[in-house]
Amino acid sequence: MCGRLNVTDSAGVRALCEQLDIQLWPEDGMRFSRFIRATDRVSIVFRADGDKQKMINAIWWLLLEKAAPDGQFKPSRYTSFNTRYDKLNKRGSAGYQSYRSQRCVIPASGFGETISIDGKKYYHDMMVEDDDALVMGGLYRTWQYTTASGQTQTEFSCSVVTLPPHDKLQHIHKKASPLMLSLKDGSVQDWLDPTRFPESLDYLLTPKIRQSMSALPVDKPSTYQPIGESTLISADG
Repeated sequence: MCGRLNVTDSAGVRALCEQLDIQLWPEDGMRFSRFIRATDRVSIVFRADGDKQKMINAIWWLLLEKAAPDGQFKPSRYTSFNTRYDKLNKRGSAGYQSYRSQRCVIPASGFGETISIDGKKYYHDMMVEDDDALVMGGLYRTWQYTTASGQTQTEFSCSVVTLPPHDKLQHIHKKASPLMLSLKDGSVQDWLDPTRFPESLDYLLTPKIRQSMSALPVDKPSTYQPIGESTLISADG
């Protein structure tokens, strides 16, 4: 999966957030943008304080490092906006501990993919209908630093979990597909449940499209000019 998300202020995204029963919201509000790229902030939802679900705006880059001289954190030089499924159970990997205790979901309207053919890049935007929304499974981490005034602050970071490529998306991206979840089949609830052991989540690490999407070819993500007709990617049965 490539490093760009579409999170529009749509009826579908709003309805999804209501269904997620978020009790604590970020002070600066949910992050909306047609083009959220890796290292930007994106809104994540996780379970905290027992059964309370909380939304926070996190840096979309799981590994951070201190940014001198103020002590705050910035994205690490190590690429970590995605976490591969085959690294989740590898001790010492960036996502190993988070997979066990810091799982999150990312509400979105869609995501972008890129494929190279004969040295040329082709871009697609994957989108659901305005009255629908996607839920991507992710991981998060927390980082603490002390301000000049002596206050302790917490920074959040996150990544999207990626799976093997899905057959229906081979013409759009051949390397990986995002972990897509749904409230309807209980996969969101399972992923957010802190009592679920990793072994019981193995069934989610097989690529599955849980809702229909359209794939729109565009000239490039920044200008977003369609260069062909959109095609329907149907949900798996």
